Amino acid sequence: MITTVRANVLRFILLVLLQALVIDHIDLAHGWIVPYIYVLFILLLPFDTPDWATLLLGFLVGMAMDMFTSTPGMHASACVVMAFARILMLRALVPREGYDPEKRPIIQHMGLAWFTTYAGVLILVHHLWLFFVEVYRFDDLFSTFLRALMSAIATFILCLLAQALLSRDIRTR
Repeated sequence: MITTVRANVLRFILLVLLQALVIDHIDLAHGWIVPYIYVLFILLLPFDTPDWATLLLGFLVGMAMDMFTSTPGMHASACVVMAFARILMLRALVPREGYDPEKRPIIQHMGLAWFTTYAGVLILVHHLWLFFVEVYRFDDLFSTFLRALMSAIATFILCLLAQALLSRDIRTR
């Protein structure tokens, strides 16, 4: 229990700092692609995290990003929407025998197909919400959707790379 809390606090700090100090300063395709690696914190929360804690942690990680980026409430709202969608996705993707308490929502434990569905949908929900709240209009619906989709793909690739780099199985080989 203590190691899980410690690992999640460390993950929270590292992902928010990585996003705010490094990734936010990288210009990809003149701002059309904006990867948000900090969403990996919400994706990797343990299966047995209570719903209220998932929503609260989503709000906290979003507020932390809002403080770094001076976007009052945009990231917080997108992360709360993502956390709520996570609760629904976990219920929709639950295996017949339920989630094993020893496993985590990572590729090594759940498989690539499960993680792709889980993370792909949640990242897309987060990005669509964030980008449409950012522009606050539907005038350029297609370009906003395209920007959100491209950024979601970049974020998903970063999440896969982060898991590959941090995987214990790969590091021990």
